[in-house]
This record gives sequence, C-alpha cells and structure tokens, in this order.
Amino acid sequence: MKIIVADSVSPQRVDVYLSERIPKYSRSFLRKIIDDGGLFINGKQAKASTKIMPQDEIVLFVNEPDEGTVEQQNIALDIVYEDDDLIVVNKAQGMVVHPAAGNRQNTLVNALLYHCKGSLSGIGGVIRPGIVHRLDKDTTGILVAAKNDFTHQKLAQQFKAHSIVRQYYALLHGVIAEEQVLVKAPIGRDGVNRKKMAVTEKNAKDAETLFTVLKRYPNHTLVDATLKTGRTHQIRVHAAYLSHPVVGDKTYGYQKKDPALAGQLLHAYKLGLIHPRTDQYMEFVTPFPPRFEDFISKNT
Repeated sequence: MKIIVADSVSPQRVDVYLSERIPKYSRSFLRKIIDDGGLFINGKQAKASTKIMPQDEIVLFVNEPDEGTVEQQNIALDIVYEDDDLIVVNKAQGMVVHPAAGNRQNTLVNALLYHCKGSLSGIGGVIRPGIVHRLDKDTTGILVAAKNDFTHQKLAQQFKAHSIVRQYYALLHGVIAEEQVLVKAPIGRDGVNRKKMAVTEKNAKDAETLFTVLKRYPNHTLVDATLKTGRTHQIRVHAAYLSHPVVGDKTYGYQKKDPALAGQLLHAYKLGLIHPRTDQYMEFVTPFPPRFEDFISKNT
C-alpha cells in the first residue's frame, strides 16, 4: 500500500497518521506491521515514532488478516432510531458487538447485516461493518452504527473530538458521600493481565469520567457516569479506582459478592450526536433497565 502525505497534513508520528488515515486497521495491527519492518518512508525503513512531512511517500506492506465472511442472522433488535445513514439500537445484555476468533455468530454485527440487508459502512472491514464504537458484552444500552462510509467518517470524527454525548447508569458498590466526583486518571493496559485495563502512567491515554449521584442505598450508589473521553472499559476502571466498582463486574469488581448476576450493572442510556447528513443535533434515550430495578428491589 502506497500513500502520499497531503500538503495539508502537519508533521506527526507516522503510526498516529496511519491509524487516522486507514481507520479499518487498529493501531495495534499497524504497530505489528511496523515492528516487523513493513513500513518505509521515502524508500527507507521507518519506526512508529518517525515523523512524517507533507509529500512524504509511505509504503506499508500489509498482509490482510483472513477475516472470512460474517453470516447474516435474523436476530431481534431493539431499534431506537433508523434512517438511510445510521441505525441506533438498544444493545442487549450478553450480546457481543462484532465477531472475533471463536465467536463468529450471534453478535450485533450478524444481526445488523440481516436487518440492514448488508447496507453498512465498509470502513471497519468484514468483521466490523458499520461499527463506529462499542459497548462491552455485558454492558447494555444505546449504540449507533453507520450505513455508509460518509456517515462512518463523520461519526468517527465526533467520537475522536469527544463531542458525542454519552451518559450511563451505573450501580456501584458502597455509598458515595459527594454529589459529584470527577475522575481524571489515565488508562492503559494492565501491567500483569494484558486483557485488563488499569489506571496507569505507562503507555496510557488521558481519561475523564464524571460520576453524579442519582440515589443512595444502604450499600450501593446509583450514579450517572458521563464520559468526557472514551477509553476501553473506562467507567468500570474509574469506578474501581474510586473503590466503588460497578455491581456485577467480574473483571474489576467483587467476584464473590454478585454471584447471581450475569454481568455488570452498567447501561448506556443516552447518546447525543450531530447527524452527519443534516448537521442537526439528535439525542437518544432509553428507559431505566429492568435488571437494575430487579437487583435494587432485592438488595436494598
């Protein structure tokens, strides 16, 4: 793959530039190519930290991963809104957003491919068509998917700029005394368990979450968690950092205290965005989840 850097591009790290220029490839995927010697700038082998300049010639030797095909499946969706450009769904608990190794069926993508008749953005590749952002398997709530590349790119720009409104209900362990708590703590990979995230200064990104108390119970606190940034597992990590982990969170919480719960009590109840085609602000809200009500009624 050959890319000529445009005159309008400011000097920056080549791995950062490529992750934005080729959004279908993750930064970790690009980093592996670079680490394996597959990146050349103006004919010379380059590192991830190499700065690019306007008119530089970038050559990237990519071995496309064998993604195969993804099956369309007639799976019921809770559709909040839909038009020719995007679809907003209320994702169910236990549903994975897109296929991965060993899990090729019963994902949101399988359902979207069937419902949208294959009309989804191709930027995410075969595995992630239309997927602009994700929710964890056991996190419920509102998620938007793009039906075309134009919409995908415009939405991705809003997510990158942190201009998307994203608010969650979260039931936390313990009683929070303050009315609001703003957590500003960088998040990166856990140094011991690479499948987990952690508050750390090493290879981390800035992360900011505002927790607002909605109601206190004898042993729990219901909060509104508003994302100022969007890092992997951000709310769950920041809640655990406060020593008030999300109820039912088997990764960052108290595994022995919530044996009956299938997953964390975290729900993305509000999503606000500028519609890519009309430039009008739109806001989508879902009701308070029944599984929250069930737990609260039995445990307070």
